[in-house]
Amino acid sequence: MTRLIERFGRAILSLLQKGVFVAEETGRIFLLLLATLRQLLLPPFGIVDIFRQMLEVGVRSVPVVIVTAIFTGMVFALQTYTGFKRFGAETLVGTVVAMSMTRELGPVLTGLIVSGRAGAAMAAELGTMRVTEQIDALETLAINPVKYLIVPRFVAGLIMLPALSVCADIIGIIGGYFVTVVLFNTSSVVYWKQTWTYLESADIYNGLIKACFFGGAISIISSYKGFYTSGGAEGVGKATTGAVVLSSMTILISDYFLSSWLFG
Repeated sequence: MTRLIERFGRAILSLLQKGVFVAEETGRIFLLLLATLRQLLLPPFGIVDIFRQMLEVGVRSVPVVIVTAIFTGMVFALQTYTGFKRFGAETLVGTVVAMSMTRELGPVLTGLIVSGRAGAAMAAELGTMRVTEQIDALETLAINPVKYLIVPRFVAGLIMLPALSVCADIIGIIGGYFVTVVLFNTSSVVYWKQTWTYLESADIYNGLIKACFFGGAISIISSYKGFYTSGGAEGVGKATTGAVVLSSMTILISDYFLSSWLFG
């Protein structure tokens, strides 16, 4: 009986410690976000560094975004056509594919891809700089590390995630067109007409708002994980893994609340 109570008490203490750790980490992320926003408004603005990060975050993510989006659109069109055919609604496949890509699949899948590619790179790069004391050297030279390292990544995420999301939306709709029209021999005119008839501008704009939020979240979380790395090479590996996991969870959880707010 005593051992049972002891195990129960240890489990409760472990949960409380984890809860305190999560709350502390969340608070530090928000503090880093506030510091980033404050430095974002102060000169110098580091345009060259921002464009360099836009290249890393956005341009170099285009190939994997294209491959993911086109096969997502094709699979979604295949499943939708098979289901809609049962009650004679094949003409609505284009509408469903377009709405799904612009509202959900485009922003969410793009965010997950960027978190796994660019977010991991951010955390690894900043983590390496931290454990090799390069960030400490910047502070010694009176250079604000948040301004120099995190602000360009944050701005690049805000700009490039919506751009990549638009690319994913277009490619996904084209993939749906290929399956619906080319493979199943439906009317091309009907596909595009139904797509543009029922697709509203709010679907596109709200999807871009979600993508912008995801981009900022990925940049801040990945930068935080790298910026506060400790423990040498092992710490860098843990920071990289933690950045991808936490960014992906943030995207999936916040997607529900954003969808409820924007489309509810």
